[in-house]
Amino acid sequence: MNQLTVRGFDDELSAAVRRLAKTEGISLSQAALRLLKKGAGLTDSKENPHAIGTSLDDLFGVWDQDEAESFDTALEIFETVDESAWT
Repeated sequence: MNQLTVRGFDDELSAAVRRLAKTEGISLSQAALRLLKKGAGLTDSKENPHAIGTSLDDLFGVWDQDEAESFDTALEIFETVDESAWT
């Protein structure tokens, strides 16, 4: 792994790196590397090249078994077709 020192970050670029690091929960070095790779048209093999980011991750979650069953039960009413609505 190579090391490179980069100087001359203006306030706007520094803020962008810090914002990405905070949003993604990664280090400043990882954020800078991600932005450099993106700018160079390179992606990590683990990274989805079409991914936009993780800014919506807080809206997603995982249900436990009880929550999933409760949701399925609530949807059962929609599995029955009301024939009178189609005549």
